[in-house]
Amino acid sequence: MTHTHPFLRWAGGKTWLIKHLDSILGNLQINHYHEPFLGGAAIFFSLDIKKMSYLSDVNAELIETCITIKNHPQEIIQALLNFDNTEDQYYQIRAMEPQDEIERAARFVYLNQTSYNGLYRVNRNGKYNVPYGFRENMVYDTNRIINASKKLRKTNISHGDFTINKYKIQQGDLVFLDPPYTVSHNNNGFIEYNQKLFSLDDQYRLSKYIDYVKKKNAYYILTNAAHNTIREIFEKGDRALELNRYSTIGGKNAKRKKVTEYIFTNIAEEYTND
Repeated sequence: MTHTHPFLRWAGGKTWLIKHLDSILGNLQINHYHEPFLGGAAIFFSLDIKKMSYLSDVNAELIETCITIKNHPQEIIQALLNFDNTEDQYYQIRAMEPQDEIERAARFVYLNQTSYNGLYRVNRNGKYNVPYGFRENMVYDTNRIINASKKLRKTNISHGDFTINKYKIQQGDLVFLDPPYTVSHNNNGFIEYNQKLFSLDDQYRLSKYIDYVKKKNAYYILTNAAHNTIREIFEKGDRALELNRYSTIGGKNAKRKKVTEYIFTNIAEEYTND
């Protein structure tokens, strides 16, 4: 793998999954790559994709930032150098409404790096409202933006629902799916907030989307919470793995909790046994 570090922190990101990819992918040869729940894009940045990648997300600010980093990395870095990691500066920048794409992208990266746990949350008016994170000794590595820009050159980046690039899927493509989790891990029940963000109906739509991927003779990897309801929705006779990880969301005194995640894929084990 040619590993490029993500330029963003992302709650629910899949950096923890990277070490397991070799055992999932094996020697599979990937045609095009698709990631319709982009988030921090840890999996995309970890892979060496030779052909075009199709990246998308419903978060318009995230997508605009990725496009701007793809096209104007140096300008974003220069804008970031004007920002200080202080509580006062944080709230000043959070209150800004830049009209320029460079300034908007720099603001997005800055808030992501200095906010509480890298969360992305907006209020009812669509205004970012995550508090300051007090990462006082944080020094942002701007090389991540340079490297991300290079990695993004051979990509099609779009804003929309996970089905936006559905009809671009071809035989031999790989589709990585990391939807917002509608249910909590380990059968702890439904989460009302995520039910609004990505409903149970959306999970069923995603299941049908996977059926389409398989009809195109393409491959998918789906991550989801380990919950009986999820297992029932996505049971297709494919490989189903259970992986443990530690939850990293919480304040300074929050305890790290081990959670279980499901990985579903139609990549046959024969690829990992050769």
